[in-house]
Amino acid sequence: MSLAPNSPTDSVVAGPAKGPETVAAAVQPIRPGAPRPAIPPEVSPRPIRNPVGVAKFRQRHRILLLSFALVMLLPVGIWAFYLWGKAADQYASTVGFSVRREEASSAMDLLGGLTGITKSSSSDTDILYQFLQSQKLVADMDASLGLRKMWSKPQGDPLFAFDPSGSVEDLVDYWKKMVRISYDSSTGLIEVRVLAFAPEDATQIAQTLFEESSQMINDLSSIAREDTIRYSRGELQTAESSLRTAREAITKFRIEHQIVDPSSDIQAQAGLVGSLQNQLAAAQIEQDLLAGTPESDPRMVQVTRRIAVINMRITAERSKVGMAQDGSKADTFASMAGDYERLAVEREFAERSYIAALAAYDAAVAEVERKTRYLAAHILPTTAEVSRFPQRTTLLAVFALFMFLAWAIAALVGYSLKDRR
Repeated sequence: MSLAPNSPTDSVVAGPAKGPETVAAAVQPIRPGAPRPAIPPEVSPRPIRNPVGVAKFRQRHRILLLSFALVMLLPVGIWAFYLWGKAADQYASTVGFSVRREEASSAMDLLGGLTGITKSSSSDTDILYQFLQSQKLVADMDASLGLRKMWSKPQGDPLFAFDPSGSVEDLVDYWKKMVRISYDSSTGLIEVRVLAFAPEDATQIAQTLFEESSQMINDLSSIAREDTIRYSRGELQTAESSLRTAREAITKFRIEHQIVDPSSDIQAQAGLVGSLQNQLAAAQIEQDLLAGTPESDPRMVQVTRRIAVINMRITAERSKVGMAQDGSKADTFASMAGDYERLAVEREFAERSYIAALAAYDAAVAEVERKTRYLAAHILPTTAEVSRFPQRTTLLAVFALFMFLAWAIAALVGYSLKDRR
C-alpha cells in the first residue's frame, strides 16, 4: 500500500519492502504540520528482553569447589605437613675429582723407547663414571660402612629413609637417589654429592667413595703394567734359553774337536804350508844347481829325497785344510771352521736378542715403578653445617602444580561431557 503525495514537498510512506532498502524508502521527509504516518508492522522494533538476573550459587559450583578441596588442597596440605613435620633433615657432602695421567718420559724412552704401556681404547673417566653407579661399589661400601644403618636412621619417615630389610638391588636404587653424580665429558671432571641424615655420615661416605675410586684406577693401571711386564718377562726368558743353547753348542764343539778357535788354527796351518813351500823352492833351486851331475851323486840323491818329502808334507798339510787327495771330505779345518762360524752366528744373534729383551724388561719394570694414572681430587669431601635437603619448598611447589593441573584437566573433561548431553 502507498500514498500519493499532495505536492513535491509532501512525504510518502512506502509500502512493505524487503531488506534495508525498504526501511530507507519507508521513511521520507514530511511537510511541517502534516500528520505523521503510521509505521508498518513489518518494520516495527523487536521487543526488548528482560535483563539477566544475578548468578546464583548452584549445585555444580559446590561440586567443583569440593573437588578442588579434595584433589588440590587436601593432598597439598598433607604433603606440606609431611615435609615439615615428618621428613628428616638431610646433609650434603661434595667431592670432586678427575683421572690424571703421568706424561713424563722415562730414561728408556730417551734411549729409544723400546717399550711402553698400551693406552686403553675407552676413557678412564668413563669407566670410573660407570663404576660409581655399579652394584659392586654399593655392596663393598655397605659392607665397610653400613650404608643400610646410616640411611635408615630416621624414625617415621618411610618416604626418604631406607628400609634396612631391602635387598641389594633396592639399596642400589636408593643409592642413585642419595648420591648424585655430575660428569663433564669435555673436561673429564666428576663431582659427587652425597646425602645422609647426619653430616659426619655424608662426609664419611664421600671420603670412602673417593678412596674406592682411587683404588679402582690404581688397579686398572696395575693390570695394564703387569700385562706389559709379563710379556717382557716371557721374551726375556725365551732369549735367555736361546743364548744358553747357543753357548752350550759352542762348548760341545770345542770339547769334541779339542780346539778353541778354528780360525786361529787355520792361520797357523796356512803359515806352516807357506814355510814348506819356501823350503820346497829352495830345494828345487839346489836341484837345478846340481843339474848335469850323475844321479848317483849323493848330493843329487839328497836333494831329490828332500823335494819329495817336502811335497808329501805340503800335500798332507793341505789335506787338513780342505779336500783330501782322493776327493773325500775329511775332518778338515775348513769344515770345522764352517761349523764354528755357524754356531758363532747363532750365539751372536742370541746375545743381541737377549740384550734387547733385557732392555725391554728393564723399561717395563721402570714403567711399573712410575705411577702413570692417579685420581686427583679438586674438591675434598666437605662437611655440612646446616641441612639444605630435602628441598621442601621446591617439592611442595612441584606437587601443588601437578595436583592443580590434574584437577583442572579433570574439571574440563567433566564439563565437556556434561555439555554434550
